Amino acid sequence: MGKATATTVLALALCSAALLLLAARPLDAAACNPAALSPCGGALFGRAVAPGCCVQLKAQQPCLCQYARNPAYSSYVNGPAAQRVANACGIPKMKC
Repeated sequence: MGKATATTVLALALCSAALLLLAARPLDAAACNPAALSPCGGALFGRAVAPGCCVQLKAQQPCLCQYARNPAYSSYVNGPAAQRVANACGIPKMKC
């Protein structure tokens, strides 16, 4: 396995683990479910935005500030890749 492939696999594993941890924790709002954003995982690592990603991102839009304040997710939500995905889905920049 090449170094780039190993790094990608590790990054995807960490993202998946983070999503699972948040899904296992009680959520502040019943509608907020960070695991629902899993279709966007590949896009955060340079892949194309999956069709289901924008649907889920728009459904979870009211929760994005909550996720941005959570140390487990803030680097994903506040990072440049997340802004690229949000732009691709037509989601305006968050004002938290």
